Amino acid sequence: MAETGKGVTAGKLAINVQKRLTRAQEKVMQKLGKADETRDAAFEEMVANFNKQTMEGTRLHKDLKAYLVAVKTMHDASRRLQDCLADMYEPEWFGKEEMDTLAEDTDTLWLDYHQSLTDKCLTSMDLYLAQFPDIKARIAKRDRKMVDFDSARHHFGSLQKGKKKDEAKIAKPAALLEMAAPSWAQGLISAHQVAQTNLSYNQAEEDLGRAQKIFEELNVELQDELPTLFDNRVGIYVTAFQGLANHQEKFHKEIGKLSHNLNDIMTKLEEQRQLKKGGTAAEKTEEGAKSEEANHSESASSPPKRPGPPPSRPQLTPSPDQRKLHNDPSEAEAEASELDTETMSTSHQAPSWDSWSAVANGSEGELPPGFLYKVKAIHDYTATDNDELELKTGDMVLALAFDNPDEQDDGWLMGVKESHWAQNKDISVKGVFPENFTQKV
Repeated sequence: MAETGKGVTAGKLAINVQKRLTRAQEKVMQKLGKADETRDAAFEEMVANFNKQTMEGTRLHKDLKAYLVAVKTMHDASRRLQDCLADMYEPEWFGKEEMDTLAEDTDTLWLDYHQSLTDKCLTSMDLYLAQFPDIKARIAKRDRKMVDFDSARHHFGSLQKGKKKDEAKIAKPAALLEMAAPSWAQGLISAHQVAQTNLSYNQAEEDLGRAQKIFEELNVELQDELPTLFDNRVGIYVTAFQGLANHQEKFHKEIGKLSHNLNDIMTKLEEQRQLKKGGTAAEKTEEGAKSEEANHSESASSPPKRPGPPPSRPQLTPSPDQRKLHNDPSEAEAEASELDTETMSTSHQAPSWDSWSAVANGSEGELPPGFLYKVKAIHDYTATDNDELELKTGDMVLALAFDNPDEQDDGWLMGVKESHWAQNKDISVKGVFPENFTQKV
């Protein structure tokens, strides 16, 4: 027998071609309604569930792979960020070794997280989907064998009908045959016809039995496997998402610890910087304020906290002599100068009525009411409340007396910026500011 290819003979090829033609003819006859089709509603529902299961499993597998790609991308971004921080972190800064160790631990944690998801979640999904192609192929084979079974059934049925007609014809006397052939030959002819009919009938019956057996074997196997496979999808989903949740929880817990450690290192680095800055500022303040009071030598690295209600201070009642007005301008100027010298040495004491009166009468139109002395900001101060005065280094401020001395907190002064007063002659924008952020001039 001629060979047409490896393991395929011309006879096998012809048989396969004939099967395809027979199946195509049978499907056409069924669609035209000229042949009945074997239907199994329960099995068709199983196939519909299998197709749905295949679609959902494929989608889950695709999205899980996309999630792992995102994790890998985040891992790469985290590693680059940690490398950038390690490169910028100077050796003399606090926690350099801890920072390098933290970067290595972060990279390892991301790597383990990605690997765990791949091994536990993606691998189980791969095994789950690996069985779908075989089941799908067997369903397709079962459909083909069902068509073969229908074709064999229809062929056998047609032969069965033909056999009955032939037997009826043979039973009748054939007048022409009897006239044309001797009597001994008539029996041979009838026997030959019966034998031919029986041979075709027997062959068709044998083909029908074989086709039915193959179809039923596949049908029974799939009817057992498809419901079990469909039910197993629940366990697969539980395994996949439970594993994902467990690994996520573990990863975020560990990455949270590392993030907390990173925050501590940054906090201590900032404290180190503030201490260094505070020490330098204290040295400069001490050098520039040796003649000032002790509270001016303190570090101005942070503003003093405003205490609770201060102790009440007695209200000064001026005497008639202190209320008298000075008509001589030179005397007013001298008294104002004396007041300025006195306030420089007694910054924490309320001004006397004489000094207040001298300033108010001798400098009216130039200095604001309640002026005490002038100070210069030696540090920036950011206001934290609407009644505070914001300072920039170098600002000149006119210190003013509080309207109510009881409202003055220890370590705080009331004032207005000199530049604002010179332009607007307005003290409505006055505010309080920390005394140790300024220096008398």
